[in-house]
Order: sequence, then structure tokens, then C-alpha cells
Amino acid sequence: MKRIFTSVILLSTVAMLASCNNGRPGGEPVTYPETKVCDTVDNYFGTEVADPYRWLEDDYSDETADWVKAQNELTNSYLAQIPYREQMKSHLKEILNYPKEGAPWKKGDRYFFYRNDGLQNQSVLYYKNSLDGEAVELLDPNKLSDDGTVALSTLDISDDGNYLGYAISRNGSDWQEIYVKNIVTGEVLSDHLVWVKFSGIAWKDDGFFYSRFPEPKNQLSGINENGKLYYHKVGTDQSADQLAYQDPLNSNLSFSADVVNKRWLVIYGSESTSGNSIYFRDLNDPKGKIVKVVDNFENDYGIIDEVDGRFIVMTNCDAPEYKVITIPIDNPSKENWRDLIPVAKPEVLAGVSHVGHRLIANYTKDAHSVVRIFDLEGKRLADLDNDVIGSIGGFGGEADDMETFYTVTSYTTPAAIYRYDVANNKSTLYKQSEIKFNADDYETELEFYASKDGTKVPIFITHKKGIKLNGKNPTLLYGYGGFNVSLTPSFSATRVAWLEQGGVLAVACLRGGGEYGETWHKAGTKLQKQNVFDDCIAAAEFLIEKRYTSPKYLALQGGSNGGLLVGAVVNQRPDLFAVAIPQVGVMDMLRYHKFTIGRYWAVDYGTSEDSREMFEYLYKYSPVHSVKSGVDYPAILVTTADHDDRVVPAHSFKYAATLQNSDIGDRPHLIRIESNAGHGGGKPLDKTISEVTDIFSFIFFNMGVTPKY
Repeated sequence: MKRIFTSVILLSTVAMLASCNNGRPGGEPVTYPETKVCDTVDNYFGTEVADPYRWLEDDYSDETADWVKAQNELTNSYLAQIPYREQMKSHLKEILNYPKEGAPWKKGDRYFFYRNDGLQNQSVLYYKNSLDGEAVELLDPNKLSDDGTVALSTLDISDDGNYLGYAISRNGSDWQEIYVKNIVTGEVLSDHLVWVKFSGIAWKDDGFFYSRFPEPKNQLSGINENGKLYYHKVGTDQSADQLAYQDPLNSNLSFSADVVNKRWLVIYGSESTSGNSIYFRDLNDPKGKIVKVVDNFENDYGIIDEVDGRFIVMTNCDAPEYKVITIPIDNPSKENWRDLIPVAKPEVLAGVSHVGHRLIANYTKDAHSVVRIFDLEGKRLADLDNDVIGSIGGFGGEADDMETFYTVTSYTTPAAIYRYDVANNKSTLYKQSEIKFNADDYETELEFYASKDGTKVPIFITHKKGIKLNGKNPTLLYGYGGFNVSLTPSFSATRVAWLEQGGVLAVACLRGGGEYGETWHKAGTKLQKQNVFDDCIAAAEFLIEKRYTSPKYLALQGGSNGGLLVGAVVNQRPDLFAVAIPQVGVMDMLRYHKFTIGRYWAVDYGTSEDSREMFEYLYKYSPVHSVKSGVDYPAILVTTADHDDRVVPAHSFKYAATLQNSDIGDRPHLIRIESNAGHGGGKPLDKTISEVTDIFSFIFFNMGVTPKY
């Protein structure tokens, strides 16, 4: 089977010291470390742009290290004086200390799954020989480091079920190292592959395909170019790996591979986060040549499986809401493509699995999941017998498997695992979350509000039942709005700590995301990016108008592209928020494409080098360049990490330096720089608990709110 595309104690709002929003806890003003100013100036189409903190882009300099140390000392001293910080951390540990298990998937004769006993930094991979059999530990990432900073990032089981190919990442980096383990004997073999990034592991016979880059001169911020696809034979050195594909004429491309039906090597090429080329080769033919299917990057394609000489493919080609087509292998030109599952507008096809000789199609309808079952000729047979307003995922397995497993979650529903009888369309509960959380005390409302141009935008609002709409509820507004990412409902145990204190959680499904297909996505990109910020501003105004909250009790949070969202929106409407939390954000929109894989984001953002118009548009909203001096800003806690090689920490460094050296009021503007961590993936649980503790403590304190424990 191939799958593609695919978070009762009452709150007391007692007033704190009159100076609680004016500097440190206790009243004394915040004194920021001195940040050197340099005279670097760039010229964009005749416009000179100063970059006074360019020196902070040097990850390895002693000067940058000293600046990071001074900033962390300031932030830590500020947070340490918040009186309830340690109580909050202890309470978060209590909330998170429960067994967690993922949906199993079958490979060969074994069932594989992840489990965390409670407070383990990393989840452990297990297998069972039968569902009611004993769990056997296969790989425990917690044993790979003393501090939990080595994480399992991707894996695949060989077709014979005897080998595990797995990749680890260190300190949150996107760089991966691949190893091989004999499942039968438990032996970790000598195989060790390095300089792997954004790669899968695709088995064929006694080896697998993977992609890698040349060793970079600067591991953290150097540009990643000249990606290549290789075949590695188990038991050999990486230097002996066979080159499977490259494009020497385009150094910007990267490649990934899949092996479909144990026969067809499928090669995907990409130059951005949207659109891919697609090629294939018959691995059963020693002289087989690579066949082109698509050689441009205008649309997305993913092969689900091969059935009777046809590739079954999910795509948004001529289908903004996505559809499933068939492509004949012996004549794959576009005129021979046929629709199998047509567009179901306004629903958006989010993913497809081939299990039990059925196509299980997962749709997004108003930002929540609806699952429909089709036969291999595209006939709709049934809908999944689970009608939760939330997110549904899983459905792993092989084409011949007559059962599979899936998970169901929502903002108030801890993850539940269901066993699904494909032939009879029947679901039975397999595992229920053991978290101590009474979902009946809370509710989620799906509402729609009008953005600046009248566009209706969905927003999920979760809170305790019986909440008073008096404008005094601490409210956390979260958004992303980019890269075709859909924010569908999900349960977060850490957010329980917010909700149980009477807090409101609001998640807005902004344009730029994928909630309504490619049209919705494109409406928030490049010269239309302001739509995303307008949608977020309108969400804040909606929450205030409906009296959920008021500017004194409203916080805005977002990460990565969502960090950009926070920075841009706060610069445009600082009056709407008491607190802002931009996390690992893209904050310098004029230079983002010059680091690691930043150039891939140009499909959403455009670059400062494209045209005068594009430069001026980016310059206007770039968080580093559009801070408004002379205006009071909310309290801001910037978060980043020293090993973030996706959105390099220099973005956050330069943004924090700009805030601290601008006339934007006396509220604190701090940066929290995590050590031995990256963009967020694989972060150890203890670091997650510490970060959430600091964020929630900072928010509550700067709202003048004291949580009760």
C-alpha cells in the first residue's frame, strides 16, 4: 500500500502589580544586551536597504555565540521570576504522564507501532507477531543519546519483513543518518549513510533507494544543492552506492523515490514545496530505461499503487481540489490519462490508501475529515462509519490486507485507534487514550467570519462549556496560512493546561493553507500574501467582537511560516494583542532564500530578486523590516533553536535585535534560544514541556492573569 499527501481548575484574573506589563516580574525595567550594529546595505532595484544585524547570520562566530548567551541569560532571568512557572511545569508533566500509542500497520506477518510509556523523550518502535501477541521492542531512540536529542525520523520495512531501514536526526536537524537493523536477530548492521535530507527509504530486494546531498561547507545554514538519488545494497559501504538518478543541468532540484508494487521505481523531482516531476523505471528489466511522465513542476502528483498495468495517481492537475486518475504504463502521455475518482468540490481530497482492494479516500470538508470508500474502478461504495468532526488518519497496510487501522482526534477528543474491516465497512475501537481529561467539560465550535475582502474563513473555537462572553477570557489565537497546509482539528495534551485554566483556543484556517484546495492556497501566496495577514487580523477582531476576549487578553501564536504570520500581523496591528509568540519564524523576507533549502519556499513567497514589484511587496511586510517605532507593541517572546537548519535561527536573531532596539514600548521583547534542538521535529518531551511552560507562563503573566493550581 502506498499513501500520499498526506493538544477542574478555574482561572483567576486578578490584577497583578501595576508594572506587570512594563518590564520584569517585580517591576524593574528590562535592560537588553547591547547588539552591535554594522553598516551593511543592500541595493534592490535602486532601493537601499540597511541590514544592521547581518553579522548574526554567522552561526559559528564567537560574537554570535556571546549574543545568544546574553539573550538567554536575560530571558531565563525574566522567566524565573514568574511565581507560578515551576508549578505550571509540574502540572504539565502530570498531564503528559500517560501511555500513548500510535495506530499499528502491517508489513509481512508483523504489526508495527509506536508507544510511549508516559514521559519518555522519544516514542519507541515495537512489533507484534499477532495483534494479541507480546510487544517486542524493535528500536528505542531514547537509548541513542543521554538527553533524548536523537530522534527517529523515517523508516521502512523490507519486503521480506526481515530488515528495518531507519533514519535518525540529531539535535533536531533536518540532516539524517540511515542505519539498517536485522529484525530477526536484532543486530544493527554496519550500514551508515550520511548527508541525507528529506529522503525516504524505498526497498527493492536486498537494498533501498534514498536521496542525499554533497557534504556542505556549512552544515547549519549552507545552501543545499545538487541532490542525487542512490541505491544502497545492505552490507556495503556508502561509497559503493549506485547512482540511480540526477539532473546535472539543474542544481536546484531534489529527488525522492518510491518502489511501487515491488517492481516500479518512481522518481519524484522537486524545486519547491509545490509541484513535482515524475519518472519511472521497470526494475525487473535490467536494461529498463527511465520513462518520463511529467517533466514540469506545475502540479502535484503522487502514485498510490499500480494495478493491472495502470498507475493510480492522486493529483491536482486540472483539479484544484485534487482527484484520482489512472496512467497506463505502456503509454503514459497525458492524452491517455483517465479520471478514476473525480473532483468532489467543495470537499478537498487529502490522501488515498490502497488497502483490501479498495481505495480509501480521505477528504477535507470545512477543515475536518470525511472518509469515503471506492472500488478500483472508481465506484463509491460507502462512507467510513465514523462521523467525528475532527481529523482521521492512518489506513496503513497492503493491497491484500482486509483490515487496517486509523486514528480519530479532535480538539476535545484524545486520540482513539480503530480497527477497520474493509470488506464490511465496520469500525471497532482498538485502543483508547488513557489521558485524564474529561472531554464532556469542553466544546468546539466551528464558526465562519468575514475577512477584509469579504471572504468567509473558518475558525475552530474550543473552551470550557458555559464560558461567559465578557471579553475577559485569556484567548490563544493560532494560525499558519501557507504551503497548502490544512489545520484540521487535533488534540494536544499540552493545550489541556491552557483550556483547563479557562483559556479559549482559537485556530483560524487562513488562506494560503489547503483547507479548500489549491485555489485557497494560491490566494495566500506571493502578491496575495497580505490576504493571509488580513484573515488573521479579521480572526482577532471576530474574537473581540463576539466578546470571547479583548486585546488585553488575546495572544497570537504561530510557528515557521506561522512565525512569519505573527511577526507581520503584530507589525500591522500591534493594538490587537497583549502577547505574541512567533516560533522559528521566517522573519527576513529579503534573504530567506539564501539559506539551506529556503529557495524552495519561493513558490509561496516569491523572492526579493524576482522583480521590483515582488521586492517592494516583501519589503513592506517582512517582519525584520517593518517594525513600527513609536507604537506600543504587545509583549513578545520569540522562540528558535541553535540547530534549526530549515528556518535558520538568524531570522529570529535579527528580528529580536530589531525589536529590542526600536521604540515600541516598555513591554518585554525577549528571545528564547533552545540548545541542541531544531525546527521542532523530534524534539525531546522534556524540552517540549520546558518550552510550553515558558510560553504559557509568559502569556499569562503579561495578561495579568494568575493561574490556580
